[in-house]
Amino acid sequence: MHHKQDIRALNYKQLEEFFLAHGEKKYRAKELTNWLYKKSVVNFAEMTDLKAGLVEFLENHFYINPITIEKKQVSDDRTIKNAFKLHDGNIVEGVLIPSDNRMTACVSSQVGCSLTCKFCATGKLDRIRNLEVGEIYDQVAIIKQQSESHYNMPLSNVVFMGMGEPLLNYNNVLQAIEQLTSGQGLNMAPRRITVSTAGIAKMIKKLGDDEVNFNLALSLHAANDKKRENIMPINEHNNLHALIKALQYFYAKTKSVVMLEYIVFNNFNDELQDAEELFQFAKQVPCKVNLIEYNSIGDSIYKNTSEEKLEAFQQYLYERDVFVTRRRSRGKDIDAACGQLANKNLA
Repeated sequence: MHHKQDIRALNYKQLEEFFLAHGEKKYRAKELTNWLYKKSVVNFAEMTDLKAGLVEFLENHFYINPITIEKKQVSDDRTIKNAFKLHDGNIVEGVLIPSDNRMTACVSSQVGCSLTCKFCATGKLDRIRNLEVGEIYDQVAIIKQQSESHYNMPLSNVVFMGMGEPLLNYNNVLQAIEQLTSGQGLNMAPRRITVSTAGIAKMIKKLGDDEVNFNLALSLHAANDKKRENIMPINEHNNLHALIKALQYFYAKTKSVVMLEYIVFNNFNDELQDAEELFQFAKQVPCKVNLIEYNSIGDSIYKNTSEEKLEAFQQYLYERDVFVTRRRSRGKDIDAACGQLANKNLA
């Protein structure tokens, strides 16, 4: 009896090598990935054009662990939040965020999170495990189907801004993106994919070394080490100086402009002095700044800043030629907005 393995843990080259090692033609890898990714089939028996005997051969060597929708909620603003059930019973969340000209899938990379950011619901959970390649891919494939069936629009963007820290599941996230952008997968443009990190300097540099061609976003939220450590403990070992050096390295390798994400909290990081510190940080690397509304997670001491302060903050940056945008919250009524995932037990 063979020790079975997750077939979606193998990349295309490894599949080719597997088939060659077992006396098959390497084009079998193309046939198989077409079923696994382009058609999102999760049962070997449904792969109807494989030659006789190959289905049984695959079933003897491999398994497929699909995810399923445990619960789906639709917001008043058309946002759809999914509680996805994994093969081991764990739950992660993924969100379809519709707007006038784009449909965005926000997906998770880990079950829980180890970073304990104080303003984030997921940060209150323990990190249980990394998601597998197929589990990441399935979230996007399911949300793509929802985009088409609910709103008759194709999925246009993917953001890794759900549960977990993507750079702590580096290999699986990158392999999932490889499949999402592959012609045998969803054939998405890499520039339509954004990976968001709380800021792990050495892994940002690794992204540069790997010359990735997707977008990178840094969850900054304070451009002052003391304040950032207060809300994001990761800053103790990845301070602002280390992050700037890593971002500069990343840009030198990829020529990709970084997105700095900044939640504007009431009476914490919303003064013009904070805007000046953000400007000083931002001018050191080609970047855009995205100002984000804070979304309550129930027991948090943090609150959203006033509209007046937010406008003054944005204007301060704008006058200094910082490219700055604002992200409006979506899906608040179903706890699907930024920072709210895992806010309520959906299982």
